[in-house]
Amino acid sequence: MKILVVNGPNINFLGIREKNIYGKNTYEDLCKYIEDEGKKLGVETEVVQSNSEGQIIDFLQAAYNKKVDGIVINPGAYTHYSIAIYDAIKGVNIPTVEVHISNVHTREEFRRKSVTAPACIGQICGFGFYGYIMGIMALKNNLN
Repeated sequence: MKILVVNGPNINFLGIREKNIYGKNTYEDLCKYIEDEGKKLGVETEVVQSNSEGQIIDFLQAAYNKKVDGIVINPGAYTHYSIAIYDAIKGVNIPTVEVHISNVHTREEFRRKSVTAPACIGQICGFGFYGYIMGIMALKNNLN
């Protein structure tokens, strides 16, 4: 089973930005964690990140051509306004789970609305890095 993990803007600054919200672990720590836990679950993972909306859409469309089985996406701030990413998720027709490291529902009002989640089979937030693993497990369960 192949899972693509797509990270949006500023996720590459984990360990640098707002440590009180996102923690001290780095983006490299996140990538290694996802790869290691994916192997334990018998899942091949590819982790990508971009600060550019167009690049994220390119990742999603490439997943279709690569015959990826599922997608875990943290769209970052694009969660709240990117109809283009919503359309790309719908367009590739690959089961997708949206994840957020923090609990977006306890933060600023604007973070509580996701325009991308309705294109996904589910949303996970507030469990830190483990949310990504929960997303992988949810996809594995959904696909079996």
